[in-house]
Amino acid sequence: MSNNEYDVVIIGSGPGGYVCAVRCAQLGMKTAIVEKYSTLGGTCLNVGCIPSKAWLDSSERYHEALHSFEDHGISTGKVKADIAKMAARVAKVVSDTSGGVEYLMQKNKVDVYKGLGSFVDSHTLKVTGEKEAILKAKNFIIATGSKPSSIPGIEIDKKRIITSTEALKLEECPKHMIVIGGGVIGLELGSVFLRLGAKVSVVEYADSIVATMDKDLGKELQKVLKKQGMEFYLGHGVTNVSSKGKNVTVTAKAKKGDKEITLEGDYCLVAVGRRPFVDGLEIQNAGVALDERGRVHTNDHLQTNVAHIYAIGDVTKGAMLAHKAEEEGVYIAELLAGQKPHINYNLVPGVVYTWPEVSSVGKTEAELKEAGIAIKVGKFPFKASGRARASNESEGFVKVIADKNTDEILGVHMIGPRAADLIAEAVTAMEFRASAEDIGRICHPHPTYSEAFKEAALIATDNRPLNL
Repeated sequence: MSNNEYDVVIIGSGPGGYVCAVRCAQLGMKTAIVEKYSTLGGTCLNVGCIPSKAWLDSSERYHEALHSFEDHGISTGKVKADIAKMAARVAKVVSDTSGGVEYLMQKNKVDVYKGLGSFVDSHTLKVTGEKEAILKAKNFIIATGSKPSSIPGIEIDKKRIITSTEALKLEECPKHMIVIGGGVIGLELGSVFLRLGAKVSVVEYADSIVATMDKDLGKELQKVLKKQGMEFYLGHGVTNVSSKGKNVTVTAKAKKGDKEITLEGDYCLVAVGRRPFVDGLEIQNAGVALDERGRVHTNDHLQTNVAHIYAIGDVTKGAMLAHKAEEEGVYIAELLAGQKPHINYNLVPGVVYTWPEVSSVGKTEAELKEAGIAIKVGKFPFKASGRARASNESEGFVKVIADKNTDEILGVHMIGPRAADLIAEAVTAMEFRASAEDIGRICHPHPTYSEAFKEAALIATDNRPLNL
């Protein structure tokens, strides 16, 4: 095999791509990864998950210093936010994490090609960049991710009308940020600037925020964010966005009654979702089919219509989540090695990293009722948790939904402190098809936030909480 011939070539170095490369190499395959940008890690690492969490953490600490330290008996004097220094910290976190991915490629002897990869034919990829290369492979894996979407007729100028990419690189706090979209990205970034002192207004076409999650989560999160100062205009469709100088004007119309509203601010964040990204891939040269939404069409084994070409992550159907892409990357590597891996998409958790955090796994209450499944629900509020009270974090709840006849847990939905971490216990339990009673009988350490999951499970089992 010549130097430019591989068992596997992966296009895209996001979480799905680089994890897939590591697993392929571990399994003895000669592996290469192609990345169009100068740093590895894709959207998640460079302009998504990692920088947004760094901003969320810094802004939450600042907000606590302003509003919560006094409750704990801590006097800090005058508190000031140095946005430029925060931005520098975020940049270092990104740089260090990207360097970690570079190290993983070296450690696992994965060849890295920096440049735009485009198909010449189904077995050949041309890389155009710092150094041109022609790569041949037995198998290709498309992991090119996604890009922010927009609304038809709205021009994103990347200065005042921006996407998440530009929002993460702002070095000033907006006076009034108007967010179009009440989903994960809009609420997380809106929370960052709200904590730093901006007025934040959210315009959402649906009648609830985080509309794909359990309805109780959206209601509670809206109540908490509203208390923090965030404004909401639900059930409104944006009709126009314009900017002049440092000012932005957003016009939206209510779905019911056609009443029009006009909001004026200095930045408008367009956070209406993301689209699969195959630009420049010349995918037609490989004969790979796209579906009606521009996603790479795959079967249940993540295989395209061209047998030796696979696709994973945001460029395919399903939730656009980094951890979903990682699982798919490992799945394909093990499939190519002749193993029998599996992915249960029902058990891919979703998280919103506001504060309080929101997390969810399994089916929502509405989905189960629509399917005609008899259920029982246990909901335990964090205000009844000793640990939550001790930490001054008593907002939110844990909701457990179980099958009324078998007691099997079918869905777990949380909003509260450390919900992003707590959901992992629910995922584990559901992977092993645990009953609500199983969780209720497992010893949880006291005092911890995790006890709220146990209490919710006890309520779902036969309504016998110990601390409510």
